[in-house]
Amino acid sequence: MLHIENVTKIYGKSKTAVDNIDLDVGKGEIFGFIGPNGAGKTTTIKMITGMLTPTKGDITLDGISITDKPIDAKKTFTYVPDNPMIFDGIKGIDYINFIGNMYGVHPDARKELTEKFTKAFEIYDDLKKPINSYSHGMKQKLIISAALIPQPKLFILDEPMTGLDPKSSRMLKDIMKEHKKNGGTVFFSSHVLEVVENLCDRISIIHQGRIIATGTVAEIKKQSDSLEDIFLEMTANE
Repeated sequence: MLHIENVTKIYGKSKTAVDNIDLDVGKGEIFGFIGPNGAGKTTTIKMITGMLTPTKGDITLDGISITDKPIDAKKTFTYVPDNPMIFDGIKGIDYINFIGNMYGVHPDARKELTEKFTKAFEIYDDLKKPINSYSHGMKQKLIISAALIPQPKLFILDEPMTGLDPKSSRMLKDIMKEHKKNGGTVFFSSHVLEVVENLCDRISIIHQGRIIATGTVAEIKKQSDSLEDIFLEMTANE
């Protein structure tokens, strides 16, 4: 579903943020992408989504190059950023309808899915209010709900639990599992290792722009019973 091949991102003349990484994420998989601050997680996600262009290498989504055919590639996924930047002068329902229109979601399906997800996140009654009246957590719930309306093949999230209360975090984890059960793929970054360990089929650890480990949690934990211990050991200064 997601294929990253020999991808490098260099800022300016010398700052290498991502260093020649390779990664494959299969259909129907929940995949965790972890690493310390500044490791290259968000840069990688921004290249996957087409917000940044790789200095070299290629990224394909469902066999479509994000560089060569960006519009077609972007139809295969939706994206929830780590910071809910959003046009906040409009109403919540207007934002959801905008996303639905962008992805060509039928009005009947849009109505049904809007009710399903916004009621689950307890913001349904706030959809007619302007977004600038929402709290940070409400904005995060709105963006997540809107990203689920198109039922994407690939659901990409960057630190999705930030700003969510425990009940909403649990709801999001259940939704991610449901998305996988329905044949979709989830790719997300997180600093919450417990969530990664309990939720993901496979994970990658990125450090100083390079992927230093990829595998199932069980495979990576062969060195220790604690994913946290392994993470700290692997990402220590080399």
